[in-house]
Amino acid sequence: MTDYPRLALGDTAPDFTLLDQDGQPVHLADLRGKKVILYFYPAAMTPGCTTQACDFRDNIASLGAAGYTVIGISKDAPGKLKTFQERDHLPFPLLSDENLAVHQAYGAYGEKNNYGKIILGTIRSTVVLDENGVVTLPWYNVKATGHVASLRKKLGIDA
Repeated sequence: MTDYPRLALGDTAPDFTLLDQDGQPVHLADLRGKKVILYFYPAAMTPGCTTQACDFRDNIASLGAAGYTVIGISKDAPGKLKTFQERDHLPFPLLSDENLAVHQAYGAYGEKNNYGKIILGTIRSTVVLDENGVVTLPWYNVKATGHVASLRKKLGIDA
């Protein structure tokens, strides 16, 4: 099995263009000047991913007030992402990385333990970027439940 190199503190984030839930291209380069939270999750509308997405949704005001833009990334097609966004009232973009190139570039794809079996798949990960696209927090193998509260603490945002 293959593991892809993970990003480290101070790395420049690999640029990308992915389609959002509406089929519109989103270019990471267009987000320069903003602090960005990229979170990679395995599959839209599954229990853990729904918990995590709704946690970001419920904290979007405080994250936004602290200057952060939240973006979710999965291998799901734009149509499925649109359904997920509408069903759970998610107020942030969901990007489709169907060929997993961005997952791999960010180290969010590789070996993981799935109920005792080692498989190749999405590693639930969050990468925080500063206004210049530099990694300020690379965080891999995160838990869906409680992740945003832990992230807020790491970012110094009062809970």
